[in-house]
Amino acid sequence: MKCPKCGGEIPFYDLKPNCKHCGVNIMYFTQEANLIRDAKRTELEGAAARMVIARVKAEFIGSKLAIFRMIVSVLAVAALLLPFGSAHYTAPFLDKTFSIGIIGVIQGFNGGGDGLIMSLPAFLNSAVFSAATKAALVPTLVFVLTALIDVAIVVALILGFLNLTKGAKFMKNIALVGAAICVIGQIVTVITASGAAETKAASASFGFGALAAAAMFMVVFFANRIMLKKGIEPTYKENDVKRRELLLKVRAGDVDLDSLPLPVFESEEEHEERMKHLEEALRAEEEGKEL
Repeated sequence: MKCPKCGGEIPFYDLKPNCKHCGVNIMYFTQEANLIRDAKRTELEGAAARMVIARVKAEFIGSKLAIFRMIVSVLAVAALLLPFGSAHYTAPFLDKTFSIGIIGVIQGFNGGGDGLIMSLPAFLNSAVFSAATKAALVPTLVFVLTALIDVAIVVALILGFLNLTKGAKFMKNIALVGAAICVIGQIVTVITASGAAETKAASASFGFGALAAAAMFMVVFFANRIMLKKGIEPTYKENDVKRRELLLKVRAGDVDLDSLPLPVFESEEEHEERMKHLEEALRAEEEGKEL
């Protein structure tokens, strides 16, 4: 270690606060430089934090359209509450009705093994299993795919502030895929239901939850399409983009923090605000001395 003032060598076991060569207090001698360095770092890192907050605001509450998109994304999940269909099964030791939707899935696990899903091991051994499940297979698959797409949309909405444009494009494309799956699934289930003769072992009825989910997906699609057309631009504070770029260079070691001025960047408005605070601090100090 070297003395910051005279450059004299100080051994690591010398724990005295003063340099043995020139007598300067090492901690206080470097305190001002450390404070200046911390002020520069705070300015740059504060800009990066403000930019993240600006993107979060643009993602969720940046406009009426952004708020609307957030609402319809939640409603797309709520559409899963509407049954895509239902099936009634009658087999030895089994007499159950299963609703293909969130409520049906929850009920399928209830009752300490009494729910239909918990009864599947016994049902799989039944001779009527193959024929009984044909009519409910397609809407069940559509429901599962719809649920996965809803999860993808919600995750993209939550993490969209990381990249506003890419997030909106992903939500737009995946919503269109979801709408197509729901419509095709609804058509196939109607055809399957009309062509499958009901037996004593099983009967099926199909709801329109898939069409409701498709409608919500299309709303999500158009909401993101309009947002992309208008442009999703967060409002950044002046010079914050430059501060963040400089921060990345400082972290990479391309720029020395000590070589930068203080403030690093300063607009006229920020200069006026800083001088105002400085005048108030000096005035308060003078008033304190008078007292």
